[in-house]
Parts: sequence; structure tokens; C-alpha cells
Amino acid sequence: MNANDLLQTALFIVTLIALAFPLGRYMTGVLDGSSIVVRRIGRPIERLLFKLAGVDADAEMSWKRYALAVLLFNALGALAVYAFLRLQSWLPANPQGFGPMTPDAAFNTAVSFVTNTNWQNYTPEATASYLTQMAALTVQNFLSAATGIAVVVALIRGFARHTAQTIGNFWVDLTRITLFILAPLAIVVSLVFVSQGAIQNFKAYEEVSTLQVTTYQAPKTDAQGNAQKDAKGNPIMQDRQADKQTLAMGPAASQEAIKMLGTNGGGFFNANSAHPYENPTPLSNFVQLIAMLVIPAALPIVFGRMIGDRRQGVAVLAAMTIAFALACWGEISAEQAGNPLFSTLSVDQRASDGQAGGNAEGKEVRFGIAQSGIFTVATTAASCGAVDNTHDSLTPIGGFVPLLLIDLGEVVYGGVGSGLYGMLVFALLAVFVAGLMIGRTPEYVGKKIESYEMKMVSIAILLTPLLVLVGTSIGILSPLGTAGIANPGPHGFSEVLYAFSSAANNNGSAFAGLTVNTPFYNVLLGIAMWFGRFGTIVPVLAIAGSLANKKRIAVTPGTLPTHGPLFVVLLLGTLVLVGALTYVPALALGPIVEHLMMISGH
Repeated sequence: MNANDLLQTALFIVTLIALAFPLGRYMTGVLDGSSIVVRRIGRPIERLLFKLAGVDADAEMSWKRYALAVLLFNALGALAVYAFLRLQSWLPANPQGFGPMTPDAAFNTAVSFVTNTNWQNYTPEATASYLTQMAALTVQNFLSAATGIAVVVALIRGFARHTAQTIGNFWVDLTRITLFILAPLAIVVSLVFVSQGAIQNFKAYEEVSTLQVTTYQAPKTDAQGNAQKDAKGNPIMQDRQADKQTLAMGPAASQEAIKMLGTNGGGFFNANSAHPYENPTPLSNFVQLIAMLVIPAALPIVFGRMIGDRRQGVAVLAAMTIAFALACWGEISAEQAGNPLFSTLSVDQRASDGQAGGNAEGKEVRFGIAQSGIFTVATTAASCGAVDNTHDSLTPIGGFVPLLLIDLGEVVYGGVGSGLYGMLVFALLAVFVAGLMIGRTPEYVGKKIESYEMKMVSIAILLTPLLVLVGTSIGILSPLGTAGIANPGPHGFSEVLYAFSSAANNNGSAFAGLTVNTPFYNVLLGIAMWFGRFGTIVPVLAIAGSLANKKRIAVTPGTLPTHGPLFVVLLLGTLVLVGALTYVPALALGPIVEHLMMISGH
């Protein structure tokens, strides 16, 4: 990394942390009902909504009722999105006359947006109508994000309460998070994007003639959309020409704001945050980065405030920030080094002097390597998946970093809600390991951690690796899975591994070279997304219910301090040892082998 890279990374982290503290204070007031916004402005709105919905706002829920409400609400959401996608040709606000999605693609997309994954294996501006984009996809961007925050708030209540049978009311939490946190922030961020040039309209698409005819090559595909290959396994390329360009229109800025704030990641356009209508300038790119991580960074502050010990929240935030900074260093350094086989120097010097200017392939000139590197780390450290560069064009180590961040469970800083409850699960595991080492019953923020909690922790930690590794094995061993691989060798393996990692961990980004809009991948990845999201949420809520029912224990001289540097190191060590080592064999077959091949001259 050079001085410019360090400056940009430091500026982003300092700005993020500076905004996280006041936002965390505001969110705490909203969630516990003490904020003036809730007491004076929100009460009439809440009462009206709860009356229409038949919700008793004063009746709290056990963890089982809370989990049931989460599951039923999101299942209904998936059905609603599926209906929009299948019926959009008969619905209004469809100036391009788009037809219905295929059943398997509609299933995949519905599950994707409800689980906060926003995995898009279709071209949005050529597939989804304006009504579908707004009423189905954007609405789910709000609701899936609000669900994640509600779950972590329920877990925090489990730590904060003692001898209690309830962990809150899901409907109250969902309403307050949506109305008083996500919606106001989304309005402000939308206006910033519009000021920078992001479009927000309902016009029909416009077709313009290009200044020159462009001739390019593209893989030849079969009827199912899979790349055809020759006898050596390489894709068969064919020449194509283009003399016209269609400029897609639509309400992009409004979806862009909640896409980032909710760590959803599903773009209005296929090029996502690399598209000039979604992300026009370096300033809008910086705002997108902040919007992506500001709520996940604020939630540890909420945790410290709600349990009555702000130092605990700061310790978790410190662990996240250290890991994020190290990931930025690794990512940007790898991309600045580039490929040693490319150089402006002589052939004899290429192997030692590296790629002049760094690896700029797949990156927008208006962002450069530094901002692209930070964005790559941010979107995979969070469960976002928005991209402002092509991950398929990253160097092997540049691709290893985001893949590893996803496989860690995206807890640095993680998704809205899911990042913190994932990190708290690792914190419980860390104190359990420490307790084994010193021969004491593990404790965390005044609660004993016993066998039941550790069983739930094991489920939450091991479920996603199971989905990722089994899914990748099926994809690699099945002819239907290998048919979509455009790149042979370890990079092709990385594409499949990345796809299942992204789906099971609810990220949504991709290595791109893999053709996944097929019934095989649509169904398999949809299953991974659903169980990766809700298979983790249920044990987290079970932990919340168990902790809320426990008595608070006093701190003794033998209690492990969980607010200082020692615990931060222990938490990071547990995250790396348990989270990362699970995937070492798979990572070795993909990006690590590819890196060794690159530096050896292949």
C-alpha cells in the first residue's frame, strides 16, 4: 500500500467510527422507546398501524413466538415477491412490457431478497418492471434489513434482562426500525445520490446511436444459456457488433439508498454500483461505503448501551475495526501488486517487477484501486454484495480476501443485525474456550454460558459451512453444475465456492464467470440462502430466550474481563481459528493454488 491508499483507508474508517457513536445512541433511544422521535412523533403512527394490524404492542413474546413471527412474516414476504415476479406482465408500471420470470428464477429471486442476500443472476433493467423493483424488491430491502436488526435487538435483550420469559415484540421492533431508523436515513441518502447524478424517474428506456460500431467477442451459448466449450474445455467465442445503446431509466436512487443502508446489495442495474446511474462519482462511492457499514458499526454501541456497560460494545467494535483494517491492507496490497507476468518492462524483468500501475482490470477509473479495494472488503465484510468492480478480475489473493470475509460469516462489521449477532455468537464461543483453559464456568456480560447455549452456538457456526461445502461439492461433481463454469482450473472452482459461500452467508456478490441462471443453480442456491439465513436466526433467538431467563451473576476476581485488549485478541483469534480453518481445504483448491500458479509463471 502507498500513502494514498493508507490515507483513503484511514479517512473512511475514521469517518465511519465518528458517525457510528451518535447513530448508536439514536438507535438505542428508538429501540427502547425513549427517543423523542418515538414518544412525540411516532406514537400516533404506531397506534394506527398496530390497530389496523391487530397487534397488541404491550404484549411481549417468548423466543419461540418471536421466531415463529419472524419465519411466518418472511415466508409471506417471499410469496409476495414471487407473485410480483410471475405476474408483472399483467401489472401496471411496466413501460418496457417485461414478461414474467421463469418459476425457478422467481423462486431464487424471492428467497434472495427476503433473506437479505439479493443474489441477482438476472439483468434487472431487462427483467423487472418499475412496480416490481419498487413494491417487491425495494420493500423487501427495508423489511429484510429490519428483520436482521430486530433479531440482534432480541439477543441484546437476552443479555440485558434477567429471570425474564420474553425478549420483546417482533412487530413493534420491525415497525420502529423501519419507520424511525431505515426510512429517514434512506431519504437523506437518496437525495445525496440524486445530487450526484443518480437517476430517479419513471421514463421509458431511451435508445441512442453510438458514435462508432463496436465489434466484440462473447461466449457462444446453448438454449439454456450455458457457455459452449470446445474439445479442450475452453469457451467457444463468436464475433458480435453493436451500433446502438439502450439507456435504462427508472427510480434507481431510492432503491440504491436502502440497498446500501440495509446491506442488501441488489442493484437497480446489472452493473450494480459500477453503473454511472447508480454510483456516478467518487463522492457517491464514498457515501455508499459509509451507508453500507454505518448501521453495522453503530450496533455494537447499541449493545453496550442496552446492557449497561458501554465498554463491552466498544470492545466488539474494536475487534471488527482491526479485522477490517487488516483486510483492507491485504486486498489493496494484492491489487496494487498486480500480476507479476505483466509489466511494461522487458520479458526478462516481468517475473520480478510486477504489473505496472497495479491490477486495474475490472475497475472503474473514477474510483481507482484504493476505493475499489475498500469497497470489495466492505461489501464482503458486510452481508451486502454490492460491487463497484468485477470480483472475477481480482488477483488470486485479491479474490481470497473477500471470499474469506464471506466465509467468516460476515461479522466484520457484518450485515445489519446479522453481523453483530454473528460476532456475539463467536464471543460466546471465545469465553467458552477461555473457561475450558482456566477451569471455570464461562461467563459473558453477567450471564453463565452453559451447555444449551453452546449447542445453539455450534448450530449457528457450523450450519453455513455445511451448506457451503456440501453445495460446492454438488456443484463441482454434477454435470449440471460444471456446465456453467466458463473458466477452467482453480479459478472455476473458486467461482462455484464463491457462489455457495455468497448464498449461504447471505452476501449476494459473485465471481461472475459462473452461469447460474439455470434451474439447477436457482433451486440449489435458493435453498442455501433460506437455510443460511433462518437456520442461523432460530438458534440465535433460542440463545436470547435462554439468557433472558438466567439470573445476572456478580463479577468476581476469577471473571474473564471481556472489555479489554486481551478479549479483543481472544475474539479475533477464535474468529480466525474456528471460522477460517473450516474452509482451508476449499480455499487451498481455489485462490491459494491459483496464486501459486501465478507467481510460478502459469
